[in-house]
Amino acid sequence: MFTELNVFKISYAMATHAGTRQALVSQNIANSDTPDYQVKDIRPFTEVFARRGTTSGDMISTRASHLNGSANGMQWAITTDDSNADPSGNTVSIEEQILNGVEAKRQHDRALAIYRSSMNILRTSLGKQ
Repeated sequence: MFTELNVFKISYAMATHAGTRQALVSQNIANSDTPDYQVKDIRPFTEVFARRGTTSGDMISTRASHLNGSANGMQWAITTDDSNADPSGNTVSIEEQILNGVEAKRQHDRALAIYRSSMNILRTSLGKQ
């Protein structure tokens, strides 16, 4: 009955995106002294969600082995940035990565708040609080 509620899919995708971004931020910070390391990031969630290109009712894949091997779902391309490299070729800015980590945490918290709010609405509508 409630398996097709898009709000849960969106909050899950937003939380997964935030987790992926946080992992990349951690990887960037861990490699801040590695020569020739290029900082990695993913496209913003709003851009990824807008580009998914599906209409209501279309099936979307969540991984490459799903739905005949096509991956038209949420594709979070990992990008690298080779601008502002230091003399060793490293492009990691610790300050920028800390800000990216805070932004990822806020996005994850927002996704959890959306999920909790939606669950509360469902519980209230069913008369279970």
